[in-house]
Amino acid sequence: VSEADLRDLFWRAGAVTAVELMLDPTSSQSRGFAFVTMATPELAAAALRDLHCCELCGRHITVTEARPPSEPKGRMSEGFDSEATTSFRPGRRQDKQRGRSPRSTGRQRQRS
Repeated sequence: VSEADLRDLFWRAGAVTAVELMLDPTSSQSRGFAFVTMATPELAAAALRDLHCCELCGRHITVTEARPPSEPKGRMSEGFDSEATTSFRPGRRQDKQRGRSPRSTGRQRQRS
């Protein structure tokens, strides 16, 4: 589907001010969605109502209102409770039996 195809389709609902076809940056092929801006909110509502599930270039399209992007969840942000009461300090592990750090064995090293 090209920008011209989308513009022609959405002109059925009213004046189109912009069409932005989303392309993959590496291959320059369509990512399968686009943003179409209508001249007025009323025309946008008409496009939502009239063009949702219509056929374009042999495929049925879904027309929805654009949503703001959501915050991506990285691996580090998943599964952590921000209200947790225990603190984590790297490098400060304590040996549970002796109350000492794991590297401390109670013996002193002799120098040769």
